[in-house]
Amino acid sequence: MSNNDYADIVDQVLAQIGKHVVLGLPLGLGKPNRLINAFYQRACQDTSIRLDIFTALSLNPPKPGSELEARFLQPFVKRHFGEDYPRLAYADALAAQQLPANITVTEFYFQSGSMLGNAEAQRYYVSSNYTHVARDLADRGVNLILQLVARRATASGWEYSLSSNPDVTLDLVEELRHRSDKKCLMLAQVHPDLPFMAGDAVVSEDFFHQIINDNPEQPLFALPRSPVSIQDYAVGMNTSALVADGGTLQIGIGSLSDALVYSLIQRQHHNEAYGACFNQALPGQPLIEAVGGYGRFDCGLYGASEMFLDGFMHLYQAGILKREVFDNEHLQTLANAGRLGEQAGIEGSGALLDAAFFLGSEDFYRWLRQLTEPEWPRFRMSSVGRINQLYGGNPTLEKLQRQKARFINTCMMVSLTGAATSDGLKDHQLVSGVGGQYNFVAMAHAMRGGRSILMLRSTRQSGGGITSGIVWEYPHCTIPRHLRDIVVTEYGIADLRGATDEECIKALICVSDSRFQEQLTSKAVAAGKLDANWTIPAAAAANTPASIEARLNALRLTGNLPRYPFGSDFTELEQQLVAALQRLKRLKQTKLQALGALLRGGPDAPEALSRMGLAEPRGPRQWMYARILRWALTQTT
Repeated sequence: MSNNDYADIVDQVLAQIGKHVVLGLPLGLGKPNRLINAFYQRACQDTSIRLDIFTALSLNPPKPGSELEARFLQPFVKRHFGEDYPRLAYADALAAQQLPANITVTEFYFQSGSMLGNAEAQRYYVSSNYTHVARDLADRGVNLILQLVARRATASGWEYSLSSNPDVTLDLVEELRHRSDKKCLMLAQVHPDLPFMAGDAVVSEDFFHQIINDNPEQPLFALPRSPVSIQDYAVGMNTSALVADGGTLQIGIGSLSDALVYSLIQRQHHNEAYGACFNQALPGQPLIEAVGGYGRFDCGLYGASEMFLDGFMHLYQAGILKREVFDNEHLQTLANAGRLGEQAGIEGSGALLDAAFFLGSEDFYRWLRQLTEPEWPRFRMSSVGRINQLYGGNPTLEKLQRQKARFINTCMMVSLTGAATSDGLKDHQLVSGVGGQYNFVAMAHAMRGGRSILMLRSTRQSGGGITSGIVWEYPHCTIPRHLRDIVVTEYGIADLRGATDEECIKALICVSDSRFQEQLTSKAVAAGKLDANWTIPAAAAANTPASIEARLNALRLTGNLPRYPFGSDFTELEQQLVAALQRLKRLKQTKLQALGALLRGGPDAPEALSRMGLAEPRGPRQWMYARILRWALTQTT
């Protein structure tokens, strides 16, 4: 489509809804960028138009934060996202804090850390459970929805799928059905590469007010895959032993999730080596025996997750995601009892996963497009209101389907009395958003046999030093202490459900890093929450990074803990450069260390320097870049 064609659509819409546009956009992948940009540009040109955008996870290819990052990123971005990826203009303006006065952008979930220090984004952030977003959109008077969709030809004509984003759209349509005074136009643009997904995502042509069939010329946004550290692997390995065969799994995105999925696959296919990692006495082993295990997945797992991501693809391909569920209480009861064979012809026709939105790698999108006819209906997309809670049309059936549920999410910090911080900082700066985390934690408590599991790195790099992820207190929390359940770190598992405050404190100290245990203990004793005579068990007092290395060393030496367990979008050389640049980013915190690195330098690295355009440095600045980069490469080898 030409710019004039998009301009014509803007004219038509404004003629119908007027000059106050309350624009609702899907989270993540489902945004038609060029169409959105046409509305944004019109509002920039005509200040009599008021444009209020309500969305989440506005995805643009990354921009470098320094000259060294630019030298690395620019060639990668061109290769990975294409030469002319249509960036979201409103997202760029928001990132630069340069939105026109007549345009607002309200998001309920940020790309992690992308809006820290951005006053405009922080002021207009709305804190909302994912399941309440449709209601909030309706309350704000949404009058226009723009969304990418998929279509396919059938004997009776075209059929459409909301594909990656039935999540809020289906809930919003239902919400507006009960508000006859609210009118909202829904425009769909067909994307030729968007997978046609099954389930409630399949809708008829009259679901939309207008369908644009012209190619949006917008590559599907593929997330670059992240490296997984030894710390991540230890957290993922501990968590994987809490997943019950014949159960249900919900996971999120990120390197901790990748580590968990990889560990589940190790449990299935390299069970002896996997089990050897648990030979030593780790905190939480009684809980493993009660709710999880070390054995293979004979019955398999069913996925019930707001997000459908690469990890579920890998679990399916590994023969783990294979437990079928049925939209019939009688059949589901038989299936749970292992008696499905009594119903001839039923086995093999159930669903393996229900999700609300998807986002992932290009390999993942390709796999979705290539699902066979028998496979296709087994991966279903639905509204977030159905997936993230038990208040839908048939909670009895949903509880039967979601037996032995493990709702697994990540957090940034946990207080010693069990409150979790996952989305924001103490000054109320939002890092990301609550999303569906609260929903899943609450659902775990509402289900017999369900458990909420929060994965946590016990330490993190901050301000040039190491800080603890387990703290005495923190001014902001995402999950309140009364919903505490299971917390997993690299050092073990803390079972907090139904625990007294003192039991909770002891359990968390035992899975914290030994460098912070005495300080945490003193705080708890001073507050009267911990017996002053209690001593840290000897095994927990040895919680050090070296102990993690020793525990996983056998797997690491055999190549079973790769830095990129599911492949990488970077070349091998670029993977080395990514690690080196991350090292340099931490180094910037202390000028003395940076000076020492510059003085030491490192051996020649012609390929790496050539990739960074520094093979023949021009001037002192480039010479310093080349020298310090050579040092960083030696530190990451």
